[in-house]
Amino acid sequence: MQNKIFKIEGMTCAACAKAVERAVKKLDGIIEANVNFATEKLNVTYEPSKLKVYDIKKAIEKAGYKALDDEVHLDKGKKEEETNHLWRRFIFSLTFTIPLLIISMGHMLGYQLPKIIDPMINPSNFGTIQLVLVIPIMVAGNKFFKTGFKSLVKGTPNMDSLIAIGTSAAFLYGLFAIYQILNGNIDYAYELYFESAGVILTLITLGKYLEAVTKGKTSEAIKKLIGLAPKTARIIRNDEEIEILIDKVEVGDIIVVKPGEKLPVDGEIVDGTTSIDESMLTGESIPVEKTVGDKVIGASINKNGLIRYKATKVGQDTVLAQIIKLVEEAQGSKAPIARMADMISGYFVPTVIGLALISSIAWYIIGETPIFVLTIFISVLIIACPCALGLATPTAIMVGTGKGAENGILIKNGTALETAYKIQTIVFDKTGTITEGKPKVTDIVTKGDCDRDYLLQLAASAEKGSEHPLGEAIVRAAEEEKIELKKLESFRAIPGYGVEVKIDNSFILLGNKRLMIKEGIPLEKMEEVSYDLACQGKTPMYISIDGKLSGIIAVADTVKENSKKAINILCKMGIEVAMITGDNKKTAEAIAKQVGINRVLAEVLPQDKAVEVAKLQGEGKKVAMVGDGINDAPALAQADLGIAIGSGTDVAIESADIILMRSDLLDVPTAIQLSRHTIKNIKQNLFWAFGYNVLCIPVAMGVLYLFGGPLLNPIIAAFVMSFSSVSVLMNALRLKKFKPLK
Repeated sequence: MQNKIFKIEGMTCAACAKAVERAVKKLDGIIEANVNFATEKLNVTYEPSKLKVYDIKKAIEKAGYKALDDEVHLDKGKKEEETNHLWRRFIFSLTFTIPLLIISMGHMLGYQLPKIIDPMINPSNFGTIQLVLVIPIMVAGNKFFKTGFKSLVKGTPNMDSLIAIGTSAAFLYGLFAIYQILNGNIDYAYELYFESAGVILTLITLGKYLEAVTKGKTSEAIKKLIGLAPKTARIIRNDEEIEILIDKVEVGDIIVVKPGEKLPVDGEIVDGTTSIDESMLTGESIPVEKTVGDKVIGASINKNGLIRYKATKVGQDTVLAQIIKLVEEAQGSKAPIARMADMISGYFVPTVIGLALISSIAWYIIGETPIFVLTIFISVLIIACPCALGLATPTAIMVGTGKGAENGILIKNGTALETAYKIQTIVFDKTGTITEGKPKVTDIVTKGDCDRDYLLQLAASAEKGSEHPLGEAIVRAAEEEKIELKKLESFRAIPGYGVEVKIDNSFILLGNKRLMIKEGIPLEKMEEVSYDLACQGKTPMYISIDGKLSGIIAVADTVKENSKKAINILCKMGIEVAMITGDNKKTAEAIAKQVGINRVLAEVLPQDKAVEVAKLQGEGKKVAMVGDGINDAPALAQADLGIAIGSGTDVAIESADIILMRSDLLDVPTAIQLSRHTIKNIKQNLFWAFGYNVLCIPVAMGVLYLFGGPLLNPIIAAFVMSFSSVSVLMNALRLKKFKPLK
């Protein structure tokens, strides 16, 4: 199974996107194919054994479009050129449209035309001058006709087909009117339709230009991210400082960065101390202190010290490149809410053509004039707008995910965005999520004649090399007291319980109460000591030597600064909050009480965290899981929405749907609020897009006229149609003003 993204050229509306999707999905070996009209990209998952990239491109070209390999970030200049071209085309068309309108309609408004083109005196000149003025506008808008008729012939009509049929009908009727005038039937001087064709093409070109400009604004987040990386890097080669292009940097190169400069790639400091501003990537405004051995992120800013660091990730492997890829994939994804709009878009244009024919034939049968019938036909074709339907969802997702990236919240796809909106319960892992994950040894309680330092020495030796925060705390305590660690003769980790080691021919067990019970070691009065420590929010760890309990080492983890505030905000939002941990119940409840959590799932083994999440889902709730460790990955995957703390492990991040670049829990309610705002925006867009078409098409068909109301002029129809797409885009851009409630 392989994934590939293509840039699609030639699409003009949602119907085009649907046509490309249909053409690709017909191929044997396609697993999934999604076209995003807003980004003009096709995301394909296929089986390489059955299908080649060439076959996919060929199918797209057969459908009337062009597929290019997605050259990430290189089409910015091309997009700007296309936008500028649309503006030039609009100005050119407008130059001819203004005199065309004055000549064709001026006399109706009381303006006196020169005798040479007065319809009463020289009707043939009156018609000919309009023909001369409309031809350049038709030539400037030739793309509408090329694409429109080509799509129509292929059986996949699009918005351009509607415009091409409508304006061609107006133009051809104008030619017929001139023919009648030249044959002496001067009444046709008042039935010329050239101004409708000219104004429609000019207004729709303006609409396309405004659409391109606002579309560009929806992807500003990507442009900002791309602009973060410096173009060059200063490296040391052969004991000499040289400046090279960033894409020439290799893993292992030593890079020199002076104060105020951006870091070109990811790496690890080998010399120097500084503070680094990572706000552009994490949203964290306070610079982070860095010294030898610390990891640094490319595109962050070195604030005040000269550093040398070794490049560890370059090119597409850097954090910045991964973020850009993630945001691009999210912006190209679809939310389930878009399915109805997608389905309708596929049948929309043929339906509109059918309605235009039916309504105009019906009026002709009733006995209306050909000019009336033509007005109905053109108005129905022009008023319909599949663009608004196609843009409603992807533009909001683009702006929403981009806004998330600006705040250090990476949303992987549209489905995650929509799921976040529905969340009812959030389960937080305790260690490293609610707490700092950097606990300290607070108490060492010995039993019998066991020496305190000896107990700490055995415990630290047993935990040496452990990645568990509690084990690391014990090792740190021994190092601070300069206690020399002993060599292990054997080591066995017992997940969810603790460790078993052999030191100096003695068998040592270090772990929780369950481990002691499992191994049949009596707890005696030490259980009361453990209970008291747990009530203080400390985690007691029992240690036994050769089957006899020797003492307890208690470790406490501090609650993160914003944990309580974040949980309070979530509760105010009507979301139930729970905490899950492997800690004993008393310790867990003490921490939960500090932060305001009522539902506690304690003494849960790592492999059972996903089971506990499934139980909550069994209660009929949409559940989100927030975690940072490897043992959280199954639970993150099980939850309806997995949220990973960005400072956590790669496995947790891979399993999650939303990644928080900072270890700040305030970003959890921010992510939920952002999803709620985005889905609300999508619903508004869809309501406008559907509502616009439901209301306007019957008006264009002459329903109001039936009851004594006005008949819709095709020029008004063109203006309203262009406005509908732009209004949807403008509404999506309102998301840029999103500010989290804190």
